Amino acid sequence: YGEERSARRVAAAIVDARADKRIETTDGLAAIVESVIPRHSGRHPATKVFQGLRIAVNDELGELEAGLKMAVNCLKPGGRLAVISFHSLEDRLVKRFMRDHSAHELDRPEWPAPRPNPNWHFERKLPKSVAPGAAETKANPRSRSARLRVAVRRDKSNAHD
Repeated sequence: YGEERSARRVAAAIVDARADKRIETTDGLAAIVESVIPRHSGRHPATKVFQGLRIAVNDELGELEAGLKMAVNCLKPGGRLAVISFHSLEDRLVKRFMRDHSAHELDRPEWPAPRPNPNWHFERKLPKSVAPGAAETKANPRSRSARLRVAVRRDKSNAHD
């Protein structure tokens, strides 16, 4: 989940370290990761590893998906669904959800004609995600990876008109 390219090397280093002694602190785990992935930028090499662990332990992607599905039934027509994601995996999930639930019709190459989309619940209000501007990232560096996507719940009574 952390999208770490050296994940296999990190996992092997963790297994090797655990053979010697128990890893009892986050600093200990971070040191193991840093021994495998040298520091190149200002970000600590263990950042993605800890992010991946957090996402897995908290089932963050599953919770996000469940929340998006619940929004379909919770929002009244005209209600806005605004989602801010901070990770590419989250953003990809939100992007696909909004795409799949805002398409009037479904079309596949093997179908003779497009079909009505039974999951057409939203109208997208923005063609793409909105990223923070330079002023925002300067004032709030943690916002640098944020992406905002917005859709409006449509009235099902005018389906496929």
